[in-house]
Amino acid sequence: MKRLHNKTAIITGGANGIGAAIATLFAQHGAKVLITDINEEMGTSLAQALRNAGGSAEFAHLDVSNYDNWQAIKETAISHFGGINTLVNNAGMYHPSNLASESLEGWNKMLAVNQSSVFFGMKSMQAELAKSESASIVNISSLYGWVGSPNAISYHATKAAVRHMTKAAALELAGSNVRVNTILPGQIQTQMLARITPEQALAIGEATPLGRIGEPNDIAYGALYLASDEAKFVTGIDLLIDGGWSAG
Repeated sequence: MKRLHNKTAIITGGANGIGAAIATLFAQHGAKVLITDINEEMGTSLAQALRNAGGSAEFAHLDVSNYDNWQAIKETAISHFGGINTLVNNAGMYHPSNLASESLEGWNKMLAVNQSSVFFGMKSMQAELAKSESASIVNISSLYGWVGSPNAISYHATKAAVRHMTKAAALELAGSNVRVNTILPGQIQTQMLARITPEQALAIGEATPLGRIGEPNDIAYGALYLASDEAKFVTGIDLLIDGGWSAG
């Protein structure tokens, strides 16, 4: 059964990694998908591949830190699909930083891409989402929005903020039948982990109770549930998908 039949979804950071896995799974389950990213080559290629496989997908360039870009994306989605009932705020960035080493430029960039973008997305899309009888916003935070660690202070700040912005929006939009939930991925095999050594990867896997690093599809299936009508009574939650890391 197509779990997202009659759904239309905007997915940020959709050209690769977790975003691409979400876009692919959503299209397979019947959603009309607008993939957005700054990587036009990869985004366009993915949209074409999904269409070739029988799905409905388009690509549009989006700088998530630019509010004017968001207004244009809304009009693009309405033009292509006639409306919007699902928003996945997935785009994000990471760089190592601590109190001593983080620059003001690095701090502001992290906030713009990881935090302000989520606010821009929810703010610009809320009225259109509210036109649907069953709308969903899925915000991708991180395990680092739940627990602390050294050398990632700006990343922690933004991902923790996404959790609480989600809860505030869930309460604000509940009367409009717009559900808002957070997914907190643990260590997932994406470009963010591409720079680690095989030895570091092995250590991360061994430190995870389920014994491995996660895959993008592990997160995509969580997003599929939250975007579907199966989750019609679910809003304001933190869905930790981390192999048990946070349970220790």
